[in-house]
Amino acid sequence: MGSVTSSTTDTSSTSSTSNNQSLTQADFFSLLSTQLSMQDPSNPVDNDQMISQMASFSTVDGIGKLNDEITSLNTVMTSSQALQASGLVGQKVLVPSGTGYVSADDPTLKGVISTSTPINSIKVAVQDASGQVVRNFTVDGSAGGNVDVDWDGLDNSGNAVAPGQYTLTANGVVDGTSEDLYVSTYGHVSSVSLNSSTGAVLNVRGVGGVALSDVLAVSEG
Repeated sequence: MGSVTSSTTDTSSTSSTSNNQSLTQADFFSLLSTQLSMQDPSNPVDNDQMISQMASFSTVDGIGKLNDEITSLNTVMTSSQALQASGLVGQKVLVPSGTGYVSADDPTLKGVISTSTPINSIKVAVQDASGQVVRNFTVDGSAGGNVDVDWDGLDNSGNAVAPGQYTLTANGVVDGTSEDLYVSTYGHVSSVSLNSSTGAVLNVRGVGGVALSDVLAVSEG
């Protein structure tokens, strides 16, 4: 009979374990109490072993609570980021791309040319979506660093270009060698999307989705 009783108890324990794989703090202390009540008086459980068990459970329990807090913090940060990004709708932001969009109501394109050394004359070329150069001009880069560039939306003949996507490229002579320079442009934020992996994404006209963390600057107008 004792054998049958033992078999029934083990089956119940296995079923319970399979139904619930988590061990709560109450469960742990219940098991610990059972262990102490059934210990051999002539060979009691070692104190160091008990402390080690309690410390291990405390560590696991603490990690679980920390994960919950991190998840909660991520939710708060995502909400805060979304609120911050929503304030940029209708504004212009500087994005790490030389491509921007020209429209009838906004016929100019502004950007920033980055150079590590002063360059007296930086050559700027404007290309349309097909790669055709529609305008060439120069800007003063003698101050070095970040150099503002402002294209008026006119082609080499002085005519306004058609609305669409255009790309600014820049070139300058550095230490006697011609080098292509990095260009960023300002784009109009039309809307904001939330992405579970990247957070808030700004939908910039003519550029597409840009992560809020990639925005370099915000224009005054």
